[in-house]
Amino acid sequence: MTESTPTATGSAAAATAPYACVTAAWQAHERELLGYLRHRLADPDAADDVLQEVFVKAMRHGQGFCSLDNPRAWLFQVARNTLVDRARASHASLPLPEGDDEPAAPQEDPPAPVDALATCLARTMAELPADDAAILSACDLSGQTLRDYAGAHGLSLAAAKSRLLRARQRLRERLTRVCQVSFEQDGTVAGHVPRTPGA
Repeated sequence: MTESTPTATGSAAAATAPYACVTAAWQAHERELLGYLRHRLADPDAADDVLQEVFVKAMRHGQGFCSLDNPRAWLFQVARNTLVDRARASHASLPLPEGDDEPAAPQEDPPAPVDALATCLARTMAELPADDAAILSACDLSGQTLRDYAGAHGLSLAAAKSRLLRARQRLRERLTRVCQVSFEQDGTVAGHVPRTPGA
């Protein structure tokens, strides 16, 4: 009998699967995360350090990362928490003010409007036609390239691109209507009104 190479290969693939989820999400959101961090930290090197910390935490999350409903929101939440932790650590070495008044606890930034939209987005995605939901989930939420999606579904690249554009438009129209989403001039989410049950 020969060595069970397929089993070994399968074990290796299983071991690297969580990292593939992290890598796909990272490729999709790294640039946006870095912009967010550099906007909040005056020192670009400090922003790079925090970005690296977020990546390490995502890798440590392992298999749990693959089951996240919204990897982007998770990454931004970890980035915000890391910023808060760094702020607390830097203030810990400062002398306490004299008197009985305790310093106020650091205020966490409110969630970004697009993160607060996660629940409404999940419900709205579930109400879209299956083809729309599939391509949006694959390309916009999971980081699959349009070329790979087209190949996997027997579409030309042009047809896949057209389908994605139509799906995005229908999602945007539905979000605007049922979640009352408002957008900034650059297309980013400015805010929304949470949906009530059954709405």
